[in-house]
Amino acid sequence: PGPSLSQVRSLPGVGRLLTDGRTSVTLKVKMPAKDQGFTEDQVEDFKEVFQLFDTKGDGLIQVSQVGEVLRALGTNPTEGEVKKLVQSTCSVDGPDTRVTFEMFLPMLQDVSSKPIRDTVDDFVEGLKHFDKEGNGLISAVELRHLLTGLGEKMTEEEVELLIHGKEDSQGNINYEDFVKMVLAQ
Repeated sequence: PGPSLSQVRSLPGVGRLLTDGRTSVTLKVKMPAKDQGFTEDQVEDFKEVFQLFDTKGDGLIQVSQVGEVLRALGTNPTEGEVKKLVQSTCSVDGPDTRVTFEMFLPMLQDVSSKPIRDTVDDFVEGLKHFDKEGNGLISAVELRHLLTGLGEKMTEEEVELLIHGKEDSQGNINYEDFVKMVLAQ
């Protein structure tokens, strides 16, 4: 099987690190300027990463891996964006659908040309609405509820990994520090 997304990490200034527990691959991928296409070298780099996810060696990946490959290449599309891309690209969209690199490349172009919308300030501003006392803190219970119940829902385990050790003695979390920590990962 291809690399697990849980084992893909960003390395600031370097790229992405993929590991399956036995081998590691560091990807030095530089995304193009918003108004440019990809260079030949970039396309070759992208193809190498794509091939890491090609478990059958036939030049195709499972449609369910499109989001993983996009994220391994330094983009950060939501699950909804990935679904729209796949639906607009693939005439058949079932769990067994497979995607060629030629079908994948326009999807990568599409997500890499979108500006990064979410900033620390945007998230902090959103969490301020839950800061009842205006002191920069949100209860860990409420933050857990938000992360598991709204938007792209996280699992209890994912939330626990993020929140663990961040609570103060009253069970509150400094949400600005929390957002900075999450976005730095």
